[in-house]
Amino acid sequence: MQIGIDIGSTTIKCVVLDQSGSILLSRYERHYSQITQKTTEMLQAIREKYPEEQNISLAITGSAGMGMAQGCGIPFVQEVYATRLAANTYLPGTDVIIELGGEDAKILFLTGGTEVRMNGTCAGGTGAFIDQMATLMKLTPDEMNELAAQATETYTIASRCGVFAKTDIQPLLNQGARKADIAKSIFFAVVNQTIAGLAQGRPIKGNVVYLGGPLTFLSQLRAAFDETLHLTGICPENSLYYAALGSALSAREELNLPEIIHRLESSGVTGHYDSIPPLFQSQEEYEAFRLRHEKAQVPTCDPETYQGPVYLGVDSGSTTIKALVITPDGAILRSLYQPNNGNPVQVVREFLLEFYKDFPHLPIAGSAVTGYGEEIVQNALLMDHGVVETMAHFTAAKRFLPEVEFIIDIGGQDIKCFKIRGGAIDNIFLNEACSSGCGSFLQTFANALGYSVADFAKLGLLADAPVDLGSRCTVFMNSSVKQAQKDGASVENISAGLSISVVKNALYKVIRASSPQELGEHIVVQGGTFLNDAVLRAFEQEMGVQVVRPSVAGLMGAYGAALYAMERQKGSSTLLGPEELQNLTHKVQAVECGLCQNHCKLTVNQFGSDRRFISGNRCERPVTHRAAGDLPDIYEHKLQLLRSYQPIRGKRGQLGLPMGLNFYELLPFWHAFFTKLGFEVITSPPSNRALYLRGQGSIPSDTVCFPAKLMHGHVQSLIDQGVKHIFYPCMTYNLNEHKGDNHYNCPVVAYYPEVIGGNMPLPSDVVLITDYIGLHRPKDFTHKMTAILQKYFPGITLKEVQEALKAGQKEYDSYFTQVRARGDAIIQEARKEHKPIIVLAGRPYHVDPEINHGIDKLICSCGAAVISEDCISQEEPPFQTGVLNQWTYHARLYAAARHIRQEKDMNLVQLVSFGCGLDAVTTDEVRSILESENKIYTQIKIDEITNLGAVKIRLRSLLAALEAPERAGGK
Repeated sequence: MQIGIDIGSTTIKCVVLDQSGSILLSRYERHYSQITQKTTEMLQAIREKYPEEQNISLAITGSAGMGMAQGCGIPFVQEVYATRLAANTYLPGTDVIIELGGEDAKILFLTGGTEVRMNGTCAGGTGAFIDQMATLMKLTPDEMNELAAQATETYTIASRCGVFAKTDIQPLLNQGARKADIAKSIFFAVVNQTIAGLAQGRPIKGNVVYLGGPLTFLSQLRAAFDETLHLTGICPENSLYYAALGSALSAREELNLPEIIHRLESSGVTGHYDSIPPLFQSQEEYEAFRLRHEKAQVPTCDPETYQGPVYLGVDSGSTTIKALVITPDGAILRSLYQPNNGNPVQVVREFLLEFYKDFPHLPIAGSAVTGYGEEIVQNALLMDHGVVETMAHFTAAKRFLPEVEFIIDIGGQDIKCFKIRGGAIDNIFLNEACSSGCGSFLQTFANALGYSVADFAKLGLLADAPVDLGSRCTVFMNSSVKQAQKDGASVENISAGLSISVVKNALYKVIRASSPQELGEHIVVQGGTFLNDAVLRAFEQEMGVQVVRPSVAGLMGAYGAALYAMERQKGSSTLLGPEELQNLTHKVQAVECGLCQNHCKLTVNQFGSDRRFISGNRCERPVTHRAAGDLPDIYEHKLQLLRSYQPIRGKRGQLGLPMGLNFYELLPFWHAFFTKLGFEVITSPPSNRALYLRGQGSIPSDTVCFPAKLMHGHVQSLIDQGVKHIFYPCMTYNLNEHKGDNHYNCPVVAYYPEVIGGNMPLPSDVVLITDYIGLHRPKDFTHKMTAILQKYFPGITLKEVQEALKAGQKEYDSYFTQVRARGDAIIQEARKEHKPIIVLAGRPYHVDPEINHGIDKLICSCGAAVISEDCISQEEPPFQTGVLNQWTYHARLYAAARHIRQEKDMNLVQLVSFGCGLDAVTTDEVRSILESENKIYTQIKIDEITNLGAVKIRLRSLLAALEAPERAGGK
């Protein structure tokens, strides 16, 4: 017999072949890190079934099998080789294999030379990722698969970070989105991660084979791959076992089966793990720690005997609902802390109905809600106030430590940190890209090891040698924990190590603190995660400070909301009464907004017959039906101007311009230039998710910025429209605005045409014009441009190009005149209405709604006016900066920041794309320019998937800080 064993990150697969290559036996099991034990059990079962077979051929493969194979003297076969051997044997003619495992993802290209693409630093988009998402929705993967078949909508879900994906899914659940639609969206997220993260520009075509557990068991995942790749893949019989089959086929060495079993049984635990000092040296030390932290208590009051008004505070978080009813002196009458089960409205409704029933003599004089579900809960129950989370937590923290300088809140999926200066929130840190250090991080491991979170946390308090797990991605941390188990680490030491890891993630990935002095001496910690004494102890040890943890650390958002409601009480509360609550109905409908080209997927929540709440909208137009042109938003005005450049038929035929990157500023020039030359200028359609996906198969780098990735879709859309000549030149220099030491374009902007030309499979009849040109030297431009165009369009003369240049320059100047005029009008309108003015700075392509995710409209919806840096930068003459000022758009930013210093009602928000490596120095320089005038400056990083919940918290907090009387007083 030939035996092949494939030991993956989460499962073990075994096949037994006879001499003809037919399968005699196959087994598939999860190994739960008990690899040696499970392997032994499988071989024992084979021995019992075939007792006469003593001598066999055996080989092991798989990501978790090498160490055991080497330790026991069993031949090991590399899994890619094994999979290829099985595919060539059982499925000759295979071009591409897509294999998804527990924590591994692979694409094997078999034609034109074997090439392997595997996941490296991230396990998003694998089986473990799907398991986590199913757990979040309280489904099994099979149930999620069945639901996905009933879906009608697809939402954008992040897949690069397993926990970060929850930050996209949880608000959808909170807002009433259908689970069927979310399930389908998760499968498409896996597909996009696989293609964008692994294929990286190499086309997936021909005979495609699907292997691995997720693709075998989840038909809707296969359907998502088929739809995205525009083909029909094959999921063969025994698709779970191809690596094991290849391992069996390659097994040549004759071994004695009883001897192999004996070696495995006697191998035992041989590893060791890196440990760190314990949290507490003794029980006495822990008791002293516990008593110190019990001092920050909130009093309670008996609602049966209390008479008088009460105040309600609700924190509708990402995974839990917290609610408190307090007296005017801050004593707690009743509290709630429970999972929201994807329906926060129902949880709060039941809490209120029970309160009304039990204590009809207690009138609720005021109410406020904060958190992810703030808007839907406020709209559903007619609560008096909605308050941004930062202000709710700050209000609560001041109750315990009036001189508080720093607040850190670690919740289910969020880390929020606030720096306080002069009695106002001065800086905010949010985990916008990773949630690996949050409460759900610990919950995932506690559940996986069979413990409740509370019991799991207690185990680590007196652990003697905590495992050093560092700070890593949640999905990969699974592997570290499993390896520690194999190396003999106890559950207690794993628990302590994970608690320490939570703290390291918060400090070094979110706050990026280098010393306790950065945080200050007066620190309040809060959030449900800090109820874990191990996490609290780790924080104090890591930073070398003693902090205050209120007894209601997990309820601080709700407590702050209740205090906020009490401070702002005005007459009677609008909160629904018991009869209205009893009769409240809630219906959910998914629709697509057609008021603009974003086509936002809206979730419409209908409460009763007269109220509704709409979520998923990037602006307030679906709610107010206000015309886009009426918004105090320069970004919207720029879009309308750019969309006014329509094709005009010409004698020389069509010429395509991909509408992205620097074309967002140079379109007026190029449109006028080529129209004057007699071309019909065709621009690619507005960016959207479908356009991005249309081009993602040719993107060679997962780390390049999102605006550059979109260019693949824009070029492809022009090809799809039948355009035969596409103009996309390389431009080292931008136009010289005389604001800096030089006027370079960003290297990605300057040379991305070379990437497009080298990676996109263009049809033979399509010409991509990527020649190097420079608009900064008009005299040279006319001669160079004439020579370039004559290569593709014989007959174009130098005189025609000179006339076209004049037309282009005139239109370019006209465009900026209109932009600045509208900017001036917005400034005057804002000042007349006493609105704060936010200078939303970035690159020209940040005008693209698919790139900025509607952040400009989000700011407007919070009550501020939005202008861009180019509306005011021209007001400043050249000045000396503290950096090498050689990039055109950075020079504009510095000039705008200098101008803002003199304007009391202007503050700066900068948009930065992930992958842009030029902004670190820029941030420091802009902050130094603004700091002396006590201006607010915040930077928001955006990508394909941006945590808009975190962005909204930051923007609302910023505007709340502007309104704070402390700041108005100059502090």
